[in-house]
Amino acid sequence: MKQRPLPSVDVSELGAPAERTRCAPLPTRLGVTEPRPEEPLAVVVAGPAGAGRRELLAGLLEVAPGMLALPAGSCLLVNHAKVPTRAAYVPGYRQPHSYGGDPLAAGPALARPPRRVELSLPDPLLRHFSVLDTPDTGSLGVAGDQVLLDAVGRAGALLFVISADQAFTAGELHLLAEVARARVEVFFAVTPGAAGWAAPAVGPTTTEDPGASVAPAGRARPPGPRAADRRVDPAEVSLAAHRAALLSAVPGLASARWYPVRQADHAALRRALVGWAADEGLRRASAHPPEPPGVHHRVAVLPGLDPGDPTDRLDRQARSCAQRIRQHLALELANIHLRVVQEIVFGVGCAGLPQLLDREMEALSLLATAQCDEAVRSIVDDLAARVFGAPLAEGVRRRITHAVRWGLADQPAGGELDRVLLVTSTAGVAGLSGTGATDALAGFPGAARDEVLPPIGVALSGGCWQHWRVPGNDDPNSARSWSQRALREVELELSREVSRRFEVIRLSLGAVLTDAVDHGILLA
Repeated sequence: MKQRPLPSVDVSELGAPAERTRCAPLPTRLGVTEPRPEEPLAVVVAGPAGAGRRELLAGLLEVAPGMLALPAGSCLLVNHAKVPTRAAYVPGYRQPHSYGGDPLAAGPALARPPRRVELSLPDPLLRHFSVLDTPDTGSLGVAGDQVLLDAVGRAGALLFVISADQAFTAGELHLLAEVARARVEVFFAVTPGAAGWAAPAVGPTTTEDPGASVAPAGRARPPGPRAADRRVDPAEVSLAAHRAALLSAVPGLASARWYPVRQADHAALRRALVGWAADEGLRRASAHPPEPPGVHHRVAVLPGLDPGDPTDRLDRQARSCAQRIRQHLALELANIHLRVVQEIVFGVGCAGLPQLLDREMEALSLLATAQCDEAVRSIVDDLAARVFGAPLAEGVRRRITHAVRWGLADQPAGGELDRVLLVTSTAGVAGLSGTGATDALAGFPGAARDEVLPPIGVALSGGCWQHWRVPGNDDPNSARSWSQRALREVELELSREVSRRFEVIRLSLGAVLTDAVDHGILLA
């Protein structure tokens, strides 16, 4: 007797095609993040090495340049406070390492560089916005560019510092092209080079306005009666040359403002930054009403709803989203492995492996967090619309989100979500729980999260960092083998973490929706 073929997965037992439940589209790469209204205003400072960023920031904040010194690869976040303080946030620790706010204060002896150093100063400029100084653009790489773009999007403004004797690299132009596509205010500051400003040309040379067109050769205008007596400002000449070179590659930044950095004269740049902060703060406050609609309204369940339909759909969506995210992270880790091996053999070598891999893990953490947040939002919106009707008011969505977040603590695996993963020197992965441990991994911490799940964090431990800094551990073959094993362990741990997160989401959101269906109204 010939057996009947098995039905397809998209066909129900009654023969009718079942409704396919797929995960919503997820971000596959980091870019310029859209800022939330409650995000604090900040100016991200970037630029190549040797451009005088530290001296420029010291002049803006009216402090000694030694106050802004920090380990290579770390970010410096400057906030406002009445008393100067400094603190280093190091992955693997739950508490920051505080040390003196004076330039002569010795920093803590750390096994690895901090992700960020927070400096608090009583400067009035910091009342309007914070300042985030980032590593040199030449050392960022693919992962560092993604982390920088995420910080620029949430901060709202970018101050790019370049010296008169430097030119924009291909990587910097690509980075600025990404910024030009977003709603970000961009400022450029041109500092004097090692030999000062460019020397003026000999003869009656005139300076064109940065936005004006240059007359074609052969049709030059005759010099005016006093053209020979006009002096050319070398700073303006250098600024115009840099602006023309940038706009030829990134025309989207035509509206960006340019400022030559003169000795102890930063008044124009300070006024421009304060003016931007006032406008941007008003815009964000206007987009964030104090009480969104639906916060206190009675929300009834749609009549005729099958009690089992939301639960079944939630199960399918949770499994689909968890599988999709695991696949995305596996592909991203494969790309990371290729970049790491290439840098070990042809780039930074074994000594630069810790900083390279730690930056890759930082970008991977931001991507995994963004994917989980987007997937959870899509699940909550879809199921809430099916239970309570669409469109869903923002206040109702927040009530459901808060109820699901509170319900996570009642789940057996809910207490394990707020933890970080640390890559060890033996290519293993260790866990560290606690809110402080998660906060130490942020290069640019923003406002308090209003998402359901806590962020995902992966970093290199101090022992791992020290292992590859020892002069004896400089074998490229050993480094390649170690990185392959370490990334495999990270993939396994992240896969378990994603599965655990969507399991507790399924249980917590299922309980909220079941209570609503049983009582006929939203109880949250």
